[in-house]
Amino acid sequence: MRAGALEGVRVLDLATLFAGPMAATLLGDFGAEVIKVEHPGRPDPSRGHGPAKDGVGLWWKVLGRNKRAITLDLSRPGGRATLLRLAATADVVIENFRPGTLERWDLGWAELAAANPRLVLARVTAFGQFGPYAHRPGFGTLAEAMSGFAALTGEPDAPPVLPPFGLADSVAGLTTAYAVLTALAARERTGTGQVVDMAIIEPILSVLGPHPTWYDQLGYVQERTGNRSANNAPRNTYRTADGTWVAVSTSAQSVAERVMRLVGRPELIEEPWFATGAERAAHAEVLDAAVGSWIAGRTRTEVLAAFEKAEAAVAPVQDVRDVFEDPQYQALNTVTTVPDPELGPLRLQNVLFRLSATPGAIRWAGRPHGADTDAVLTELGLAPSDIAALRAEGAL
Repeated sequence: MRAGALEGVRVLDLATLFAGPMAATLLGDFGAEVIKVEHPGRPDPSRGHGPAKDGVGLWWKVLGRNKRAITLDLSRPGGRATLLRLAATADVVIENFRPGTLERWDLGWAELAAANPRLVLARVTAFGQFGPYAHRPGFGTLAEAMSGFAALTGEPDAPPVLPPFGLADSVAGLTTAYAVLTALAARERTGTGQVVDMAIIEPILSVLGPHPTWYDQLGYVQERTGNRSANNAPRNTYRTADGTWVAVSTSAQSVAERVMRLVGRPELIEEPWFATGAERAAHAEVLDAAVGSWIAGRTRTEVLAAFEKAEAAVAPVQDVRDVFEDPQYQALNTVTTVPDPELGPLRLQNVLFRLSATPGAIRWAGRPHGADTDAVLTELGLAPSDIAALRAEGAL
């Protein structure tokens, strides 16, 4: 196996649940050595989230991949001292405690930087390290609500819709990995580390696009439009003759014209309003009726083949069963197989992108709680008697 792009980078993952741990996972996918630090009696709650097999949490197998798992109680003197020894060997620490928690344990930035001036400390919280909400508890759901995402999602005459998965956490996890790499690049010039302050409420607002600017300049507030777009049409999901669904998008004018020719309504292209995406969106009822009735008379296979021949944009609405069978995902190896000592062959999402010279890889799935404690601490220079003393103290 070729060396990953981040080989030689050591990351201490002190975070729980999703955004912070996901950032550490993404770094580990490309070769960083990630040491997952969990409380001895209260492991990362993601180990218990969602379905389990034979008592083994499956979400953790994904989120904990490429991580060595150790336990430390950071509130105990031995745990604090051991963490500082580990930090002295690390490049990155990722944590998501409420602001002030590390400081209460004498493990704040001052202490960590004293132990290792080159350290990057990524602090991932719901609301950031300062401001009126900083000390509130929070999760990604609150970010999805606060950012405007939920207000935009759903049908116009229905309640706002929250995503059925950790969207804001995932966006923040991706952003945190980017922030860490940015700080590491700066360290190459300055020689010193710094603090990353990641508020989960911010990245999801950024990916929503120009809404703040629209409001600032025009007072415009976009309403819920369901599957339709305010910027182009036809854009919707449509039911096929065999009871499945497809999604159609016409962001480009040429594609919109191809779709209307395909569905037998070329005369609509000549309408004055058809010339722009916004005007087409204002006539979505007419366009949806034309496209929807054509699709309703054909099976999904027929629809997909006809759209492909017409060079028009379409995709099947797939659930996870379809994803497993999709030939494009298969070609990309997007869902890969990893051997696991607890569960045997395990299928999970592969690394996020392909690098030609220093590719990422899933070397192993999530490890059992504390499985690598003795090995990591022995490598750190602790003797068996030191490790036994830490266990007696309750620090491990």
